[in-house]
Amino acid sequence: MKYIGTMVLMVTILLLSAPVTAGQDDPRLNQLFASLLKFDNGLAAKPVEDKIWKIWLENKNSPVQLILHQGIQAMNTGRLQHALRAFNEVVEMEPNFAGGWNKRATVYYLMQDFPASVKDIAQTLRLEPRHFGALSGLGLINAALGRHQAALKAFEQAITIHPQMRGARQHIKILKELLKGEET
Repeated sequence: MKYIGTMVLMVTILLLSAPVTAGQDDPRLNQLFASLLKFDNGLAAKPVEDKIWKIWLENKNSPVQLILHQGIQAMNTGRLQHALRAFNEVVEMEPNFAGGWNKRATVYYLMQDFPASVKDIAQTLRLEPRHFGALSGLGLINAALGRHQAALKAFEQAITIHPQMRGARQHIKILKELLKGEET
């Protein structure tokens, strides 16, 4: 009996110390991304988009999930320094979890630390190239910096993944007008 207790403890320690992310590696995502391409309006696509976001923020490591949730709450209530500390911890604990990198990129964006945000967006996209939220964030940063061509490219990449993404088409339209005006 003592042997079984020791084995259970060892397996528990191994499971807690091993990377156990879900997020971008979740097998449900492939079907959800395929579904996104079939919708002809944003309202119909919204439930699928919401499921993707939910999966992207799932982490099977309970401490990471708790810290991530605390960071999101802090970010949503404007406590950006607290959120940044939480997301720093998440990316340190789970460096292969795209959701942590993307949330930290969002906080950096809100703090207007665009270079740090772009760096974290790049890591998010390395881990999850289909991350339409990260691409949209990259578009917003480039637009804010007056890099209209780069912004347009980011939004166009986002809509190849999620054609009905809210706001992306409007940003594309505005950026094309700006670029046309810059040519004259």
